[in-house]
Amino acid sequence: MDVRAIVHDPAAGLRLTDVPDPDPRPGELLLEVRAAALNFLDVAYRDELFGPGAVPGVDAAGVVLEPAADGSGPPAGSRVVTFALGGAWAQRRAAATADAAVVPDGMDLAVAAALPAAGVTALHAVRRLGPLLGRRVLVTGASGGVGRYAVQLAARAGADVVAAVGNPARASGLVELGARQVVADLADVTTPVHGVLDNVGGPLLAEAFALLAQDGLALSIGQASRQPTTIDFERERRRGGGRRLEPFTVPSGIGPDLAVLLDLVERGRLDPQIGWRGSWLRADDAAQALLSRQVPGKAVLEIG
Repeated sequence: MDVRAIVHDPAAGLRLTDVPDPDPRPGELLLEVRAAALNFLDVAYRDELFGPGAVPGVDAAGVVLEPAADGSGPPAGSRVVTFALGGAWAQRRAAATADAAVVPDGMDLAVAAALPAAGVTALHAVRRLGPLLGRRVLVTGASGGVGRYAVQLAARAGADVVAAVGNPARASGLVELGARQVVADLADVTTPVHGVLDNVGGPLLAEAFALLAQDGLALSIGQASRQPTTIDFERERRRGGGRRLEPFTVPSGIGPDLAVLLDLVERGRLDPQIGWRGSWLRADDAAQALLSRQVPGKAVLEIG
């Protein structure tokens, strides 16, 4: 049986076509997809991540059609949100039960679909910085999906959050989400920070690293700039050292983290910040809006 899906076509971009029905492994459930998110990596790194004819997308929410054969995970009929590297932009997708969580009754599945990649990344990154009560944290690329989650979660952890945006027009709502200061130029950050959550890379990461206090930590989460970073470590030695820079990744098995985020959303303590929502027939529009920095927060496709 074939299902409808959006596939990566290097010549034509995103194309709606028929693909084979997924064949789940024993530890995977089969999902009828109702909503799927677009992330920057889905669109900016399509050529690197997905071959011709592959179905992109990592975040999808819907209803379980077939539970996992090994008995793990929720039963058929459950509303769940899932994460997997590819396959989200289709009417059906297979996903590991270890990377799935049950969506609370009454929660919009489009809201749940906005959580996995960006929300879990922000959650793990904030945790990696350690105790944040009373400490300053700089979030670069704060207007994007990961950035808006990071601002909220760091603020809820007690941090004094500095939100950096590339354009002042994209700063809307960040103060309401918990940012103490919003800047469009890191020259306006005049006191050191304990941690950096960087989503931009390139020269901006080098500027952010130079703002770290003694024993501070900078996490390179993303590279929206698509530029390499050059850091003057001789200058850093003269500052005394003791500052760390780490490339940041999220491990598999994020189901429990998804449950934490779903609970925060249900209790009104986390806003997914969906800045674009529409039919999957408009996937190209959504992708272009993400690439051109026109989406504040998350973009979500409604799957028909």
